[in-house]
Amino acid sequence: MTDRRSLLAAAVTVFLWASAFVAIRSAGEHYSPGALALGRLFAGSVVLVAFLVLRREGWPRRAAWPGIVISGVLWFGLYMVALNWGEQEVDAGTAAMVVNVGPVLIALLGGWLLKEGFKPRVLAGIAVSFAGAVVVGFSMAGDGHASVLGVLLCVVAAITYAIGVVAQKPALRHGSALQVTTFGCLVGTVACLPFAGQLITEAATAPASATLNVIYLGVFPTGLAFTTWAYALARTTASQMGATTYAVPALVVLMAWVLLDELPGWVTFAGGALCLAGVAVSRTGSRKPAPVSEPVVTAKTG
Repeated sequence: MTDRRSLLAAAVTVFLWASAFVAIRSAGEHYSPGALALGRLFAGSVVLVAFLVLRREGWPRRAAWPGIVISGVLWFGLYMVALNWGEQEVDAGTAAMVVNVGPVLIALLGGWLLKEGFKPRVLAGIAVSFAGAVVVGFSMAGDGHASVLGVLLCVVAAITYAIGVVAQKPALRHGSALQVTTFGCLVGTVACLPFAGQLITEAATAPASATLNVIYLGVFPTGLAFTTWAYALARTTASQMGATTYAVPALVVLMAWVLLDELPGWVTFAGGALCLAGVAVSRTGSRKPAPVSEPVVTAKTG
């Protein structure tokens, strides 16, 4: 039952995170990157704190806080600002393909810092994915440096996402998924407070549809999806959870095509496919089962 619940939680996360790329692209027409991040995090924090109070879970143990702070600043904060900015320069599908280099970095960092183990294929995968990001960048060079900047910002988002996941994993040994997500979101909100003035000004002039997108991003892709992610992450390895996001780019391209009438060009799509190929290369060496005597890295929620 636990495995089924973890699989369901991961599926919910993948779907909602895919929808976030489309919602960000839409809301970004009326909100600047920092204001959009703060609005999203504030909405998510309100919902998460409400659930935390209703469940009476309280504060996580002290040992959870280093991971909560690191993931809060980098993943909830910097990641969202970089992604929002990047999506103002590239389409949603391209952004999703470049950001999905993150699972390769998660596998590398997880093997090094969390002792989950990794093979040289991970390094090869990183090289292939980086080449894909370069192809995407050059394919969009016709739009000027801003498009290349957008690709670089998506790479920054992928790096901060990977570091955030690896930092969050040990925190889940000392706090529940809801606790770690709630306080991580609050830390991210505090980190984005310098954008409060922009948020207030832009919310006063933005259409209701854009503001509803911001609220949607906070309640569902942040409040719900980050919690279901943490729930599943606590029950498996960081690299395995990173692998579950492989489906995100395909879903984003489909959603962006239907909802935004956006479809990456063929060269851009080929570069994105190369990014995903690098992720696949990094995972092909992980199929060999571990000996029975080896312990499996798991984490319990508190």
